[in-house]
Amino acid sequence: MDWKELAAKIKNGYLISRNEALELASVPDKNALYSLANELREHFSGNHFDICSIMNARSGRCSEDCKWCAQSRHYHTDTEIYPLVTSDEAVALAAHNAKKGVHRFSLVTSGRTMSPKETEKACEIYKNIQKHVDIKLCASMGLLEKEELQVLYDSGVKRYHCNLETAPSFFPKLCTTHTTEDKLKTIRYAKEVGMEICSGGIIGMGESMEQRIEFAFTLRETGVDSIPINILTPIKGTPLENTQPLTDEEILTTVALFRIINPATVLRLAGGRKLVAHIQKQLLHSGINAVITGDMLTTSGYTIETDKTLISESGYIY
Repeated sequence: MDWKELAAKIKNGYLISRNEALELASVPDKNALYSLANELREHFSGNHFDICSIMNARSGRCSEDCKWCAQSRHYHTDTEIYPLVTSDEAVALAAHNAKKGVHRFSLVTSGRTMSPKETEKACEIYKNIQKHVDIKLCASMGLLEKEELQVLYDSGVKRYHCNLETAPSFFPKLCTTHTTEDKLKTIRYAKEVGMEICSGGIIGMGESMEQRIEFAFTLRETGVDSIPINILTPIKGTPLENTQPLTDEEILTTVALFRIINPATVLRLAGGRKLVAHIQKQLLHSGINAVITGDMLTTSGYTIETDKTLISESGYIY
């Protein structure tokens, strides 16, 4: 493998093929692979690090049967159940995060979609945040129609989050109540109203390395702006509760390949970070250039202050 030649080609606009990605996944020199990913991140994105935060704005009772999710009503878990939060709660958390230096803030709701009344309430919340807080606004509210996305955009939401979750070939084994195409339709609608797209998923749900590569290429073809990578935290009561964890090498290799396949895209470390605490700095030098900070929906995350220390110690600015 001529690493310098490959780096130069990608910097000049070359996009690797699936066969090349498969070859890279099997190279014995993993440190060279990680270094290539870090070199590409530095070339395309510099040392700027993006920090976002989320609020679990409606929890539980989800109609969907996603096997990894504690919020599905199909499974028996200890997840809290509550309706859409109040505007005061959301504004207060957004203001706290902005004061701490967080760049983006998103409401995340459980469930397949939103009712018209809930969408209207969410729009009022976003308008109040925009009025009182200097922070970029995102939303993650399921499979919305174009009209709903338009009113969210008009209320200040400039980025929509809709995870594809995994490779299209593997998704039907994890969820039967909606499809990858359903998600892609929502993403297309969000783009049409002018939104940026945040879409990634979870690794370690039983998929193969080939399927992780398929997933990374699907995201590239979809043209997303930010890719959150979650590492599965098996949750008691869900069908994946006994799933074997990925090795450190599998995680690092996956992250590096996602960067090499999507060289200019923001690559965001998201849920499951406590499982990789011992390799976080290495991940930040293997392609990662963003994090979700604070609590991660149903699994605990990292505090803003500890993340800012990690980011600074890793040579980034935020």
